[in-house]
Amino acid sequence: MRVTDVLNKDCVMPDLGAQEKRGVLDEMAEGLASRVDGCGVAVPHAKIKGIDAIAVAFGRSKKGVDFHSMDGKPVHLFFLIAAPENSTVVHLKILAGISRLLKDNGFREKLIRASNGEDIYRMIEEEEKRIAKSAVL
Repeated sequence: MRVTDVLNKDCVMPDLGAQEKRGVLDEMAEGLASRVDGCGVAVPHAKIKGIDAIAVAFGRSKKGVDFHSMDGKPVHLFFLIAAPENSTVVHLKILAGISRLLKDNGFREKLIRASNGEDIYRMIEEEEKRIAKSAVL
């Protein structure tokens, strides 16, 4: 499963306004909740009772956010996943897909520099295709 199978273009948030961890989670959850049937989302990787499909949102903070990361550096790129309670396999596949996307520093830099949400979505889509093609070779 590709990230773009569940990342809705309307859930790409290229200019997060929050400056701290909780604010990013709240801002992304609010954006995602408006597009998902069921209760609101408060944290990444949340399993939500009552929703029937996985939903993903992407957010970017150009300034960076103190997200209490292990390396202490500000975080610029965020994926938020809301998954049905019984979706462990699909949930893990999406996490793996996001991990594959973001392990390339050059790709991360492109996302940070992208001019808008449409460009970000297109970049993610193209990178997934590139990764899939290289996996076949």
